[in-house]
Amino acid sequence: MEVHAIAKNVRMSAQKMREVVRQIQGLPALQAQAVLAVVPRKSARVVAKTLKSAIANAENNLGAKPETLRVKEAVAGTATSWKRFTPKARGSAGPIIKRNCHVKIVLTDK
Repeated sequence: MEVHAIAKNVRMSAQKMREVVRQIQGLPALQAQAVLAVVPRKSARVVAKTLKSAIANAENNLGAKPETLRVKEAVAGTATSWKRFTPKARGSAGPIIKRNCHVKIVLTDK
């Protein structure tokens, strides 16, 4: 049995999010929550919220116990970026790319 939760259009680059997501792959769900609680990054708070949602999905929809759940897959992918411009020398414009990402966490009981 697999359960998943997805956080879409998180206002952070996928590269920054992947550093935290890699730390919890393969861990039991409750241990992953403990790891994320001590990581001092904004991305850890977003991943923890998504993990909490996945655990709640497993409990409410399938009646699974949180102690038996394990993080099978944790992925941070790119989302649509916002394009902005800033003034530069001699009337030109320099691009600013504001990146977004999606976070997907899959839990299993096996």
